[in-house]
Amino acid sequence: MPRTHTDALTWVEHCTQLLAAQVAALDEQAMTDPSALPGWTRKHLLAHVAANADALGNLVHWARTGEPTPMYSSMDQRNADIESGATLPATRLAAWVNGSARSLAVAMDALTTDQWRAEVVTAQGRTVPATEIPWLRAREVCVHAVDLGTGLTFADLPDGFLSALVVDIQAKRGLVAVPDGPLPDVAAYLAGRPHSLTGVPDLGPWL
Repeated sequence: MPRTHTDALTWVEHCTQLLAAQVAALDEQAMTDPSALPGWTRKHLLAHVAANADALGNLVHWARTGEPTPMYSSMDQRNADIESGATLPATRLAAWVNGSARSLAVAMDALTTDQWRAEVVTAQGRTVPATEIPWLRAREVCVHAVDLGTGLTFADLPDGFLSALVVDIQAKRGLVAVPDGPLPDVAAYLAGRPHSLTGVPDLGPWL
């Protein structure tokens, strides 16, 4: 069954709570430890998630006002914001992660039906209706909650989200078929994350 706008909003809320619980358990030292993403500490990862919420908030503003507001001023600025955020003390970084998520949720909740239909442009240059914004956020917050490396796995994510993620990545990677196996492992494999599938080619990183 195709994902719906309501599905995506539900997954954003659910995974935001999952992520917040993980963040609350991290002290300064734990935040500076490596994440599951090569080359990034947990602070880098969390700065990325927080900046993503702010960036998607720009798209919500675009949909609400009709004023073109790109997610990022440039990719260089995006990268600089992540590097800067990774130097923040744990308490300030956690406040940014949680505050940006709340601000995005409030902004999305205020959109009218017509505003949700407005077209916006993603950081990859795709023109999409604003109804895609919750899905873009769901992918980021759900997958990166696992990438934080605190013990959460793809099996802890909602089955509906995993099914939608498989469909999405399969289309974006141009795959004719996906391997058989448990849904969490298939989703992890397609996303380029650790999995238990055997005899499958390496697809490389995604997101």
